Amino acid sequence: MKNLLIAATLSVVGLSPGWGEDPAVSKPDSAPTVIPSAISGNPAAVNSVAGTGQLGRWLHLPKAAGLRLGGVWLADTNGLLSGGSQPGKWSFNSALIVGMDLDAEQLVGWTGASFGIQFLQFNGENTNGQAGSVQGYNSLPGSEPLNRSELYQLWYRQSLFDERVVVRIGKQLPNVDFNNVVRPVSTREKKLVIPSVTGLLFTPVFVQPTLLGALGGYYNSVSGVSVAIAPTTNSYLRYGFYDGNVARGVQTGMIGPQFNGYYFNIWEAGMDWVIADKYPGSFGAGLWYQTGALQGPNDILENGTGGFYLFGSQRIWSNEVKMLPSDGGRASEGKCKIVIGSDSQQNSSISAFLQFGANNSETLPMNQSFGLGLTGFGLVPNRPSDSIGMGMSWAWLNPNVFDRSSELMFQGYYQAHIYGGAYLQPALSYIPTPGANASVEGAWAATFRVVLLF
Repeated sequence: MKNLLIAATLSVVGLSPGWGEDPAVSKPDSAPTVIPSAISGNPAAVNSVAGTGQLGRWLHLPKAAGLRLGGVWLADTNGLLSGGSQPGKWSFNSALIVGMDLDAEQLVGWTGASFGIQFLQFNGENTNGQAGSVQGYNSLPGSEPLNRSELYQLWYRQSLFDERVVVRIGKQLPNVDFNNVVRPVSTREKKLVIPSVTGLLFTPVFVQPTLLGALGGYYNSVSGVSVAIAPTTNSYLRYGFYDGNVARGVQTGMIGPQFNGYYFNIWEAGMDWVIADKYPGSFGAGLWYQTGALQGPNDILENGTGGFYLFGSQRIWSNEVKMLPSDGGRASEGKCKIVIGSDSQQNSSISAFLQFGANNSETLPMNQSFGLGLTGFGLVPNRPSDSIGMGMSWAWLNPNVFDRSSELMFQGYYQAHIYGGAYLQPALSYIPTPGANASVEGAWAATFRVVLLF
């Protein structure tokens, strides 16, 4: 038990670079990864580096080679308990990502350089359509085709000025760097971290509804460049320029660059903090603009569109965590022991998040959205690596596309750490106003997801 508590706490203080890291300030690492106390409900949608790197260790890749090989497999079963467009329907989804990362600095002495490549295989069903959900209560299935094999990511990353400036070029996931409310809150002081702000499975925590259909990400990665600047230890500025053909309905994940007048530009600024030395929080805000002639239903046309978004998270409760010097003197990094109340008390906390977005689009499915949620970490006795949470997302639908004015969605989940990188996560979703069809009744849906990080 004591070892589990220490391992969980090490992950909370930011010693787990394998996934869920802030991609603007960290880089791939071939060293063994500590399993964190909680993970995202869909690691495929929020991580630039795949899995834990265990696959490379199984294959005995030498640590000195600067190579890291890892992956993630997600599978779920969904039952539409009542309501929706197809009540009583069951659906099944599976996503596999395998990736390799190369630390060029470690391998050939190229300072600050790294490369990444990932392949994705998805096989699934129209889970959200069965429930009549526009926002998506399940983040695994997206646009058709629902059976696809693709080069998911292929990028070159260069850090400069001691990680103060980071540039990433290539085929990548913009929603990892932008509008990412799920990203762990990792304060630069390394004092306390919220390991994964939420484990919710629904799509709005991965792509805010007002950006759905415009921002590239899982599983439609896009080609482009992103630049991140850290002017202080607790703040950042980012800019991204990407292939914008997602807004035309093009499946960019399955093709190469399409720089043909459709471009997506996005700017974001943010900061994080720690209150009373134990309550970390973060805030981010962004602007975006999509160029090109966009077409909607009923021959609606618009020349470009844009919007803004806000998101934030804050730890609101935590049991006592004390950092004591291991040598009886002043505490210093790497020379502290961790005291978590007593041997029988595990590290527990509750965090909250919120997000808001708006756009002026005549063609995208949603124009405004608001979401919030609560997440508890280690609340169940003798289960330090489990999390439990609930969330709500309310989106105002584009009247040019849908008859209903808005779609409201609730979800609750429990994420159970099984062993190593294995997690089991049941979730219950309720959509009182399914937006895809104004005549259908509110939908209740159950999801059972398995996540394997390797």
